[in-house]
Amino acid sequence: MSALTIRHATRHDDASIWKILKPIFRAGETYPIDPNVTQKDAVAYWFAPSKTVFVCTQNDAILGTYYLGPNSSGPADHVANCGYATHVEARGRGVGSAMATHSFSAAKSAGYHALQFNLVVASNAGAFRLWKQLGMQHIGTISGAFRHSKLGLTDAHILYRLL
Repeated sequence: MSALTIRHATRHDDASIWKILKPIFRAGETYPIDPNVTQKDAVAYWFAPSKTVFVCTQNDAILGTYYLGPNSSGPADHVANCGYATHVEARGRGVGSAMATHSFSAAKSAGYHALQFNLVVASNAGAFRLWKQLGMQHIGTISGAFRHSKLGLTDAHILYRLL
């Protein structure tokens, strides 16, 4: 099997990115996005002007995607934020880890000094474990910050890492 590669996404990737985002957004378990979001609005969110979007591929198939952008503005725009999504059939194959590692380098190359995740849903134990393994510091938990589609009000973690 060939190696994973990560490249800048283009708008030609919209359909493949939507195939990844749709089941994640529809599930209402990890992203603060309306589960009934349209393809047009979901892709517009992912490709917002302040974000740089990447895709993770293997043999030309898009297995994952992430965006990188500022977590805030003005005097706080030196801290980055990212969102990651892996195709359901590609989970457990190192796609998330590859995108995370790439995003740390991409953020640093783009001039960011740190990376902050504002809303890692507590029930998303796999993601939380990955972020901790990759050096993200757990700086706090917000009680009941996320309305999980199955679990109701669920805590969310804030994670931070200096680059």
